[in-house]
Amino acid sequence: MIGELAALGAALCWTVSAALYKVALVDAKPVSANLSRCISTTAFFVACLGVTGRLQYLATLRMDSLLLAGLSGAIGLCVGDTLYMLSLKLVGVSRAVPITCTYPLFTMLFASLFFGEQITLFVLLSAVLIVAGIWLISQETGKSVGMERNVLFKGIIVGFVTAVVWAVSITFMDEALMLSDLALLDAALVVNTVRLSATTLSLLAISPLFERKFGFLKLKRRTWVILALGGIVALGLGWVLLAVSLLDIPASHAVPISSVSPLFATMFGSFLLKERVTTRIFVGSVFIVLGTFVLFVV
Repeated sequence: MIGELAALGAALCWTVSAALYKVALVDAKPVSANLSRCISTTAFFVACLGVTGRLQYLATLRMDSLLLAGLSGAIGLCVGDTLYMLSLKLVGVSRAVPITCTYPLFTMLFASLFFGEQITLFVLLSAVLIVAGIWLISQETGKSVGMERNVLFKGIIVGFVTAVVWAVSITFMDEALMLSDLALLDAALVVNTVRLSATTLSLLAISPLFERKFGFLKLKRRTWVILALGGIVALGLGWVLLAVSLLDIPASHAVPISSVSPLFATMFGSFLLKERVTTRIFVGSVFIVLGTFVLFVV
């Protein structure tokens, strides 16, 4: 029961963080928002490693695991999460979260292409359900959801690209965890610290290309706090809960339970953020969740 509750808690954390990001993005651009979030969350992770006596584990991480973790961060948290925030800013939580949560399908496809895993009939069924879900969400007219049609289309495309980028990042992260000699929970904390550190450095390097004079330094204190809280909830508490879940129950049970965040997102978007959630958006979210369940349960 602990494993199931932890997986459900992870899904809730990822939904709460999306809502926090959406609120902060009213006053921040995606690159600045991601950078300020990563700086705060990296500091939090390093502090956690220090307090729990795990800081020395950074030095024991194998070089190949270290490189893969850094690459995972640069790809997934730097590029992927910046795109994710752009999608949230454009189309809101109730649409961006379901579309970006299709990344397990692409993870399976990449595992098949690069690691020789077999594509089964159930993977194809999952693909049909997920594509149907995306199609339903994308069929909304701009008027029905309170935004221009071109903005809706752009937000959906950005969300879709985010899912692909996340899938590549997670493939690298899984390899980094497998190559680590640490226990799962210790490895999750250390690898995530490396990912966040690499992301922060990458964002600091590219930030001047998008915003002059490091625009993230000009963000309001309230915006910093919201973004930091969102990062800690998603990358800290959410991933730790998933690791706890994986320690207690098989991945085939933990991952599908943690993937119900699209349904949480539609509720959060509708009731808390006052987004227009239509029947198509809700049914599309259900299809995406079902598609993810098929990937891991059947």
